[in-house]
Amino acid sequence: MKAELEKLIELQKTDTNIRRLKKSIETADERRASIKQEFEQHASSIREIQGTRDRLHAERADLEKQIAENKTYLERADRNLKHAQNQKEYETAMRETDALQKQIAAFETQIIEKMTGVEEVEKELEGRADEIASLDAKREEALSVFDKQIAAERAELDEELKRRNDVFVTLPTQLAAVYNRLAQRSRDGIAVAEVRNGSCSACFMSLRPQMQVEVKRGDQIITCDSCSRILYVAAHESKAAVTDG
Repeated sequence: MKAELEKLIELQKTDTNIRRLKKSIETADERRASIKQEFEQHASSIREIQGTRDRLHAERADLEKQIAENKTYLERADRNLKHAQNQKEYETAMRETDALQKQIAAFETQIIEKMTGVEEVEKELEGRADEIASLDAKREEALSVFDKQIAAERAELDEELKRRNDVFVTLPTQLAAVYNRLAQRSRDGIAVAEVRNGSCSACFMSLRPQMQVEVKRGDQIITCDSCSRILYVAAHESKAAVTDG
């Protein structure tokens, strides 16, 4: 019976690993997309900063264009002022000149603000220059590492499935059926549970002292009174119990 119990323990460990591998592989596409999304967020923040820089340059260019136009109008107003024929024409030219000068001054102030904004943005971009330069390479590296990990897990899964079959076919039919029934009815797929600190590690119920002794012996199949899972004690603990006895 000890040999059969050892097979059940090995089978449970293999099945647990198979569940882990399957879950990892099933969620691979979603996790790969998350990696790409994380890098895309970095790229997006950089593009946003670059967009701000380009917008500030465009706004400065527009202001310079408006200043050039207003200076043309100002030259005309100056000529009108010099050639004013009467008080009314003079006052009109003066008001126009004053308004244009104020407008030009306001535009020039805005240009200074735009230039300051560009300097700040350029400084930020310069500080992230290494990040910008290596972003694509880092993304490809991260995806490559992830793809290799998933490929390794697929290979490991194939090996584990073969190992499971090799062990399972050697179990007595009735015991194999019991194992399958217990594994299928539990959400975590646990049919064989380790006893830790005197309790079933699957349902956490304390075992009767006599049951603990019987499980440690490992010479028969003992099931938990609470969850019906097959119980076992780790090899090192079982040996310690024999030595103490």
